[in-house]
Amino acid sequence: MPSASPEAGLGAALAARLGGGEVRELRRLSGGANMETWAFDWAPGDGAAVARPMILRRLPAGVAGGGDEALLPLNLGVEAAVLRLAESGGVPVPAVRAELAEADGIGTGYLMDRLPGEALPQKLFRDARYARGLDGLAAACGRALAAIHALPTDDLPPALPRDRHGERLARLQDLLEGFGNVSPVLQLALGWLQANAPAPAPPRLLHGDFRCGNLLVTPDGLEAVLDWERAHLGYPAEDLGYLCANVWRFGRSDRPVGGFGAYDDLLDAYRAAAGWAPTVAELHYWEVFAALDWGLVCLTMLDLHRSGCDPSLERAAVGRRLSEAEIDLLLLLEDHL
Repeated sequence: MPSASPEAGLGAALAARLGGGEVRELRRLSGGANMETWAFDWAPGDGAAVARPMILRRLPAGVAGGGDEALLPLNLGVEAAVLRLAESGGVPVPAVRAELAEADGIGTGYLMDRLPGEALPQKLFRDARYARGLDGLAAACGRALAAIHALPTDDLPPALPRDRHGERLARLQDLLEGFGNVSPVLQLALGWLQANAPAPAPPRLLHGDFRCGNLLVTPDGLEAVLDWERAHLGYPAEDLGYLCANVWRFGRSDRPVGGFGAYDDLLDAYRAAAGWAPTVAELHYWEVFAALDWGLVCLTMLDLHRSGCDPSLERAAVGRRLSEAEIDLLLLLEDHL
């Protein structure tokens, strides 16, 4: 007699965590180097005619999320708390419905609503159905970022990363040296960032990975901001500059905001909502930071592959993209050295 599939066991555990009923159409979604994401429909068994679309977000077995280092995923309990705060502040996010406990036998993570829309840039940019939503997406991102940055920092979980910018740069220097300082271009960029660091300012909550791919879009526009695993405290301009980094334009470099919009659309909407906005020149600093950050992600993935800790093709494929980050940095710094 064939044994039950892992999905069947997971489905039963999910139904039990939700208080009964039946889990249907359970499937793992592709994408995400740090987290597992599963989609399913939950029929509560309370007479509801329509099953509720839901998402399980959990840490893969053997991975420890802590947020102590910028390249590691945030603790998922902290992430769930940040999502709840974001929802209360009017940020478009999926509602968190339950956090997982050890007794659930599911792992570390939480359950949230599954909303309609598409996140994959390749589909968004090629499917004419999303053209209207993309037209207004830069402005919608400006408004969403203003709402995130307005959230009260006193209500944030104490475990949320909140290092000062200088401390973050020092940690990145240590990381680069730990890899044998194999990239003179990354070192050049890091030195430039240290020499041109912005003046200290009151820190605000940042999403930390705000870009196309983590934005759920419908034909009508922005539906939700996803994947908060790199949330931290910092300068608001960082989130805006990160969105504009060339690596997150997905080949559409003529549209500097995420591959879908213009600087003015983003900044005008942010200013209207927040009462101020950084300049394009200030965003440039954070575009350099984002390119360096991506280069270090590539080095980290390459090290995981070479060391045998995770010899997957995905780690190797990301690692080989280090040269892209180096090219971006050379172009960004060409007239600024």
